[in-house]
Amino acid sequence: MSHASRRRYAYLGPSGTFTEAALLSLPEAEQIEGVAYPSVPAAFDAVRGGECEAAVAAIESSVEGAVTATIDELASGEPLMIVRELLLPISFALLVRPGTDLDSVKTVASHPVAMPQCRRWLGQELPDVRWETAASNAEAARQVRDGVFDAALAGAFTAARYGLEVLADDVHDNVGAQTRFVVVTRPGTPTEPSGLDKTSITVGLRDNHPGELMEILEEFARRGVNLCRIESRPTGEAMGKYYFCIDCEGHIADERVGEALLGLRRNSAHLRFLGSYPRADRQAPTIRPGNTDEEFAAARNWLAAVRDGNR
Repeated sequence: MSHASRRRYAYLGPSGTFTEAALLSLPEAEQIEGVAYPSVPAAFDAVRGGECEAAVAAIESSVEGAVTATIDELASGEPLMIVRELLLPISFALLVRPGTDLDSVKTVASHPVAMPQCRRWLGQELPDVRWETAASNAEAARQVRDGVFDAALAGAFTAARYGLEVLADDVHDNVGAQTRFVVVTRPGTPTEPSGLDKTSITVGLRDNHPGELMEILEEFARRGVNLCRIESRPTGEAMGKYYFCIDCEGHIADERVGEALLGLRRNSAHLRFLGSYPRADRQAPTIRPGNTDEEFAAARNWLAAVRDGNR
């Protein structure tokens, strides 16, 4: 496929980030031209502005939790829609300029999400090191190449891109760490239901009265919709003002999920649909008795019959 005809996907750069690795893991990667951007907001704005068809971004770490830059960007500004998620195993390496030994390392740079995943290792191996933040792990590697820092925590595959050496491989505190990435596009028709789906939304409290969060959760519980994740995030308006980012099992086309969202739309300050998409872990939803599409349809047919006088 020619360079001009390839689909442009934005990602957090520069080249060598785990986000780029997630992009390259897509089945259609050969048809994609990855375009590096300096931040998640810049990558998302490239999609909003039509420069790129989609963007790939980290949204959750199995160790550190939510990647707040991604969640906040999805929750605010011009809407975007999640169309896919990916799970990528994460293992860091300590990258240095050739000839650097462990005793010479006084500064280590990485993306803020990386350091908590390697905190104990750094404490044992480099107890006196100063940790510095970078816009991405690959940017940290680039700055090591340029002499700004002594070492970077990044993927081992990043070393060759910047002429660095792997001083220590498989650096982590938690074996089996993963990061969840999402592919986002401009809003459109959600992907077709696969039966193994997840739906993401953000929802805001109306007046923060006692039990309001419980009322939000009950919209899901009453319809037998299981939650995969719930995070609170500040709205930025004032202290104590929060919204919630929620992932639940199922697809917006599923009756139980659609009914839950209708309830939230009526009874919350705002509701933003972020997407329904296939689950990367392929885990089947738990559907309790009374909550299948067929049972919802039967209940609606009964109500229609009663309203028509046909009991």
